[in-house]
Amino acid sequence: MDGVPCLRVSQCHAQNFRKCLQSKGALDLSLCLLKDLDETVLLPILPSCLSQLNLQSLRNMVASEPCEIVWSQSPLLSKKARRRASGTKLEEILQELLEAYGERWSEELRGDLPCNFQRHGDLVLLGDNCFSLPLWKKMDQQLWTAVAKGLGAKRLAKMSRIARDGFRSPMVTMLLGEHSWVTHVDNRIRYEFDVTKCMFSAGNITEKLRVAGFDCRGETVVDLYAGIGYFTLPYLVHAGASHVHACEWSPDAVEALQKNLVSNGVFDRCTVHQGDNRQLQLCDIADRVNLGLIPSSEDGWPVACRLLKRATGGILHIHQNVTSPIQNTATIPAIDDATQRTSGKRADREVWQAWADDTANCIISFLKDITGAAWTTNIQNIQHVKSYAPHVHHIVLDLECRPF
Repeated sequence: MDGVPCLRVSQCHAQNFRKCLQSKGALDLSLCLLKDLDETVLLPILPSCLSQLNLQSLRNMVASEPCEIVWSQSPLLSKKARRRASGTKLEEILQELLEAYGERWSEELRGDLPCNFQRHGDLVLLGDNCFSLPLWKKMDQQLWTAVAKGLGAKRLAKMSRIARDGFRSPMVTMLLGEHSWVTHVDNRIRYEFDVTKCMFSAGNITEKLRVAGFDCRGETVVDLYAGIGYFTLPYLVHAGASHVHACEWSPDAVEALQKNLVSNGVFDRCTVHQGDNRQLQLCDIADRVNLGLIPSSEDGWPVACRLLKRATGGILHIHQNVTSPIQNTATIPAIDDATQRTSGKRADREVWQAWADDTANCIISFLKDITGAAWTTNIQNIQHVKSYAPHVHHIVLDLECRPF
């Protein structure tokens, strides 16, 4: 057949199917996923692996979810090819602009173009490591109009750094466009926020998908660091939580959160608590507490323990940045790259396990002090979310806590 062989799956289970295909070596990594209009996703398959795929086996691996093989006629350009095409168009437009100013194109100018950026609808958010040369300033607003055209955007903004104001507010300047509110859609959830006042972490998508897969029917959930609703919304929209108490101390994030609860139709099942969660008056209500703050959510551990139901307990989802020790390769014999990577992953997991064990013991101590009774904990899962920095990993501990 003509076209590209693809596995058609539902959008909400695309990440799980992608992992299954990748584990079998069948996912074509040179091509991009393609979102279809009917809320399905096409996962490109290597033609050489097509005959070996067992659809029933794949369905069983992803909770019996339906999937089918289709042939896509749409171009599934690789990510590198798309970036290259975008970069070439931007470069051509800027060269024309420079010529109009009597200036010449140079390698130094090419090196000052954006290597990556965030796209939120018609707004592109640039990093602070581009357009820093003095020559660009001569062009003023014409430059940003040209950049927007080259990147296929209507609005432009530029981030410089994160403010040290306790809210992790972004330092973002609007370069082109009348307003700074954007809409980002993940897993059929609408996140609306002001890019000049709120952060959006695209790197947390795997954890948001995992939360969306929980079965929280009949449960009361407390999200201690709700932000604009990164995890609050998946708990309500997909996991089916009966009620979520969302705690957030940034007024700007609370404004966005309340908008998002309305736009996703779940405002009636959520209570927003604005302010420092350490002052929260709730206790003995939660079946599950989400502590989604990095680099550490440790300040919220006593609060979470106070919130758990005294009679039945519940589950804590504790986020943390954990640092792995740097191996001294000079003292060990030379080994190949594959062995070194395996050894590194094993060492990372050992550090994560040690942190989880220490955290579990600490939680037991908090629970005993708060309730006056003995509790037991069970480490259900240690989930890797993303690499935060060299040798620093963002992980989540799923800790089950039950009274004796």
